[in-house]
Amino acid sequence: MSFAQSVLAPWALLLTWLLSLVVIAWALWGRPWQVLIADTALQHRWLGATLAVMLMWQLRAQAVDWLTLHLVFTVLMTLVFKAPLALISNVLVNITMVVIGRNEWMLLGANVLVTGIVPAAVIGTVWRLVDRRLPDNLMVFLFACGFFGAALATLGGGLAAVLLIIVAGTDPEAIYLAQEYARFLPLLMPSEAFITGMLLSILLVYHPDWVATFNDHRYIDLQ
Repeated sequence: MSFAQSVLAPWALLLTWLLSLVVIAWALWGRPWQVLIADTALQHRWLGATLAVMLMWQLRAQAVDWLTLHLVFTVLMTLVFKAPLALISNVLVNITMVVIGRNEWMLLGANVLVTGIVPAAVIGTVWRLVDRRLPDNLMVFLFACGFFGAALATLGGGLAAVLLIIVAGTDPEAIYLAQEYARFLPLLMPSEAFITGMLLSILLVYHPDWVATFNDHRYIDLQ
C-alpha cells in the first residue's frame, strides 16, 4: 500500500519527510556500500532484486486515485540484504515511481515510511526475537520470519498509512475510505506472506548463504 496523490496536510508531509531522512541517514551511517564494493556477486544480487521489485510494483490495484495496493517485498529484501541495503533499495524504487509519474514527489517521505521503514522495523524486531528467543530451527526461522513476519509487517505498513490519513487527511471522503480500507488489511496480509515465504524458502534451500539474516551453521549444520 502506498500513496499516489496527496490527501495529507502539509505538516504531515513535512514530518514524514523528516522521519524518512533521519532513518535513511542512519542506514547510510553504517556505510553499507562498502559491503557491495567488496562483493561483486552481492552487487549483482542486490541490483537485480531492486530492479525486480521495481517491476513488481507496477502490478497494482488502484480503486481510488490517491491510494494503490501492491506487494511491497520490503520484508524479503530486509531478510536477504539486512535493513540498510533494503531501505536504500526501497528509496530507489519509490524515486522511480515518482520519475515515471506513478506517485507525487511530495509523497516520497510518506511512501518511504509506510512501504520501507515501518515494514523493515517490524521484520527487524521479529527477526531479533527469533534469533534470540526461539530454537535454532530452519522451519522456525522460515515460518516466523518469512510468513508470520511478512504478514505482520504488511499489517504494520497498512496501519501506518491508514493512521496517517485519519490523523492528517485533508479530504473527509479519503478519511472515510481509509477507515474502510483498514477492515480489509487482513486480506492483504496472506498474499505478501505467501510470496515472501515461498521466495525465502527457495533461497534457504538452494542458496542459504545469500540470506544475510540466516546462519546456515546454526540452523542447518547443528541439527
